[in-house]
Amino acid sequence: MTQDCRYSTQRNSREITTTHDSVTRKWSNEAHLIEDITNDVLGRLVSLTPSMEFADFAGIEDHIAKMSVLLQLESEEARMVGIWGPVGIGKTTIARALFGRISRHFQSSIFIDRTFISKTMEIFRTANPDDYNMKLRLQECFLSEVLNKKDIKIHHLGVVGERLRHKRVLVVLDDLSDQLVLDSLVGGTQWFGCGSRILVVTKDKHVLRAHGIDRIYEVGLPSDELALDMFCAYAFRENSQRDGFNELAFEVAKFAGNLPLALNVLGLYLRGRDKEDWLDMLPRLRKRPDGKILKALRVSYDGLGCKEDKALFRHIACLFNGMEANDIKMLLADSGLDVNIGLKNLIDNSLIHERGSCVHTHCLVQEMGKEIVRIQSNKPREREFLVDSKDVCDLFNGNSDSKKVIGISLNLEELYELLRIDKKAFRRLRNLRFLRIYKDSLDLHKQIRLHLPGGLDYLPPKLKLLCWDGFPLPRLPSSFRAEHLIVLRMRSSKLEKLWEEAESPTCPDDMEGVPDSVQMLNELYMNDCESLLTVLPTGINLESLYRLDLSGSSRFRSFPYISTSISFLILNQTDIKEVPWWIENFSRLVCLEMWECKRLNYISPNISKLKLLEKVDFSNCGALTDASWLDRPNAETHTKLPALSFINCFKLDQEALIQQSVFKYLILPGGKVPSHFTNQATGSSLVIRLLQSSLSKQLLGFRACLVVDANELKPITSSWIISCHLTGKDSSNSFGSYDCHLAIDLPRQMDNHLLIFDCCFPLNEDNDSLAELNYDPVDVEIKFTGDSRCEIKGCGVQLSEVCFSDKQLSNVCEADKSNMVTAEEFGKSSAEARRSRKRLRVTGKTIQESTDMRCSQTVKERWIETDSSLSSKLVKQNTQVLLTEAKQPDYKAVSVNR
Repeated sequence: MTQDCRYSTQRNSREITTTHDSVTRKWSNEAHLIEDITNDVLGRLVSLTPSMEFADFAGIEDHIAKMSVLLQLESEEARMVGIWGPVGIGKTTIARALFGRISRHFQSSIFIDRTFISKTMEIFRTANPDDYNMKLRLQECFLSEVLNKKDIKIHHLGVVGERLRHKRVLVVLDDLSDQLVLDSLVGGTQWFGCGSRILVVTKDKHVLRAHGIDRIYEVGLPSDELALDMFCAYAFRENSQRDGFNELAFEVAKFAGNLPLALNVLGLYLRGRDKEDWLDMLPRLRKRPDGKILKALRVSYDGLGCKEDKALFRHIACLFNGMEANDIKMLLADSGLDVNIGLKNLIDNSLIHERGSCVHTHCLVQEMGKEIVRIQSNKPREREFLVDSKDVCDLFNGNSDSKKVIGISLNLEELYELLRIDKKAFRRLRNLRFLRIYKDSLDLHKQIRLHLPGGLDYLPPKLKLLCWDGFPLPRLPSSFRAEHLIVLRMRSSKLEKLWEEAESPTCPDDMEGVPDSVQMLNELYMNDCESLLTVLPTGINLESLYRLDLSGSSRFRSFPYISTSISFLILNQTDIKEVPWWIENFSRLVCLEMWECKRLNYISPNISKLKLLEKVDFSNCGALTDASWLDRPNAETHTKLPALSFINCFKLDQEALIQQSVFKYLILPGGKVPSHFTNQATGSSLVIRLLQSSLSKQLLGFRACLVVDANELKPITSSWIISCHLTGKDSSNSFGSYDCHLAIDLPRQMDNHLLIFDCCFPLNEDNDSLAELNYDPVDVEIKFTGDSRCEIKGCGVQLSEVCFSDKQLSNVCEADKSNMVTAEEFGKSSAEARRSRKRLRVTGKTIQESTDMRCSQTVKERWIETDSSLSSKLVKQNTQVLLTEAKQPDYKAVSVNR
C-alpha cells in the first residue's frame, strides 16, 4: 500500500474513533453500533480499491496511458490538465475511468458534472453572471463535497485556497464551458496542496487556454478497427462481430463516422434485432441520423458566442466541408462574417478541424448543421441553403422566386429520377452565390440524371462558387459575366471552351487585360473534360488565378498561358507535346504535374529559372528523352532543384540526373544502385566506418539511393515516409541516434525504381565522448524504413565531401531540433519511453508539409515569397547528443565498407 493510501486509511480510522462517543449515545443496542461502524469502515476501504468499471471499454487503456503522461502522478507539483474534444468523442468516459483508477492516491477527490453546477446555480438564474453571492455559493458547495462536510458556510472567496492548500486533492470538472465557474472553483494551482491534480473536461479549448491550462489531451476518433469493436460491444454485448452481421456492423460504424456517441446510440438501437430488421433500418439511418445524436451534437453549436460564428458553421456544413481555409476566406470576404476569428472559434469548440490547409467537419456534425438549416422553414425557398435533392428538384420545377437561397448543394447520386432544369430556372435565384452540383463517385462518366433540354441562358451574376460535375453543354451562357466568380470547377463536363475567343496578341509577352468578368477567378478545375480544346482566349492574363487543373482533358494540346501568377499547374493526361520557352514567365510556379502526357517530348531549359518550383512530375512520359533543362551552371548561387519524378521514363540519361546538385528527391527507373554510391548493401540497412577526418566535421551529409519495388500500390497518388536512422558508436561507446522523415509522393505503380535523396545529421556537436576518440574509427549504421507496401531491395550511400550550403540545406532531409521528442514527454509510465529515455529523436519537415504550408497562406503571401523564405535552417548549435543504449548492429545482416 502506498504512503498516500496508508495516510488515507489512518485518517479514516481516526475519524471513526473520534466519533465513537457521539454515536454510542444514538444506539442503545451495541450490536447495531458495531454493524454500523463495520459498514462504514468497509465503505471507506472499498473507496481505496481502484475502479475497474471501464476496464472492458474498448480503447480506454490507451487513453489512460496518454493521460498519465500529462498528469505525472509521481510529481509533487500541483498540476492542471485539460481534456478537449467534440461532443460524443468520449471525454467524460475517459475522465470517469481515470477518476476511478487514481482517486485512491489523494486525500480527497470530487467529480463535478454539469448537474452539480446547475443545481448550485439554480437560484441565481436571473443574477448577473459575475454575481458575488453566486460565486460564494459555488465555493460552499464545492468545499462541502471535497471535505465531505455538509452546509459549509464561507464569507469571502479566498476560503477555498485556505482550506485546501495543504491537501492533496483530485478534482474533475466535467463538461465545463463557463469560464466564471472554472475561475471560481479552481482559480489556480496555488489553491491546492502538493501533488494535487485538477482535470478540466471541455469541448471549448478557449476555456482551457484562458485559464492558463497548457497541458491538454485532445481526444481523437478511434481507428476503424477500434470503432467496430466499440459498436459490437454495444450491439452484441461483446467486442467481436457476429456471423452474418459482419458487413452490416462495419457499414453502421462507417456512417457513424467512428464517433463513440453514435456507435453507442446505434448499437443500442439495433441490439437484439434480427438481420432483416437491420436491413430495413439501415436506409433510414443513412438518410437521417438518429435524433438523439443530432440533439447531443447541437450543444456545441448552441454554445457559440455570436451569430456570425453560427452562420460560418452553417456555410461550412452545407457547402465548404473539405475546402481550403483560404478559399473559404475569399468566398466569404464580403459576407460580413469575420472568417479568420470565426474559424478559430469553431476549431476551439470542436465543430471543425484543420487537416493540412483544409477545413473539415465530422460527417454527423455536418448533418447536424444541415438539419439546423432545414428547420429554418417548411418552405425550401425560404431557407438560406438547399442541401437535399428533393428540395432542389422542387425549387427547379416550381415557379416561385427565391431571394433567401444563397447556396445550393446537389449530390447527383441522390437523384433517383430524371431532373429537367428549365433554361430560365436560375433567373428565379438572383441572390444565389454558391452552386455545387457534384458526384461523390470517382466514376464521373456514369449516366447523370440531370438534363438541360432547352439549354441555359442565365446564371446569377453574384455567383462566387460554381461547381458543376458533368455540365452537359459546350459553352457557359454568353450573358454570364462572372464578375464575382472565385472558384470554377467543371469536372467531366462537355465544355469545349469557357468563353468566346477574344482578339489574341501575337506574343504572350504582349498580353492584354481581360474584362472584369473573370478577374476574380482564383481556382479553375477542368478535370476529365474530354471535349475541352481551349480554356480561355490566348493571351489572357488572370492575375488572381493561382491554381489550374486540366487533368484528364485528353484533347487539350496547348500549354496554357492564362496567368503569370499561377502557383499550381496540373496538366496530367493531356495531349501537350512541349513545355515552351515562356514557362520562365510563371515566376510564382510551385508545382508542375504532367504525368502520363505520353506525347511530351520537349521541356524548355527556361524551367530552371523558376526559383519557387518545388515539385515536378513527368512520370510515364515515355517520349521524354532529354533532361538537359536541369543543368544549372552555378549550383551554389541558384536555388535547389525541385522534387523530381520520372517514373517509367526509361529513355533519360540517368547518370546526368543523379550528378545534379542538391534536390529534394529524385525517382528514376532502375533495379540496381549506381556504382558511384560506394557504400552499398542488399536490403534496407548498411554500416559505414568513419575515420577521424570525417568525425571532425560538424555535419554528416550523404546522398542515399534506394532500389524500391512498389508493385502493390494502386494507380493513385500515395504519400509515404522514409526514415533514416543514424547511430554512431564503437564497440564500447554509444554516441547518439537521430531520426529524419521525408515524405515521398509515388503517383503511379513503381516496379524497380531508384529513389534518391540527400540527408544531413549533426555529428560533432557538444559530444565530448566523440572528441576523446583521438584516431579511433566510428561505425555508423544507417537504416531506411519505407511504406509497408514498398519493398526496399537495396541501398547505397555516397558521403558528401563538403558540407551543404545554407541554400542547399533547405532541400536536404535534415534533423530538426524544433521537433525533438524526449522520453520525459512520453512519460515514465510508458515502457517504450523507459527504453528510449536517453535517445534523441528528431524529425525534419516533409516536402508535403512544406507544400501544405504554402497552400494555407493567403494569395498575397503566396506571391511575395522570396527564395530565402523557402529555406529551413538546420540546427547547428546546442543540439545535445544523448547517449543511447542501442544494441550492437548485426554485422552479418548488412554490408560493412571500410
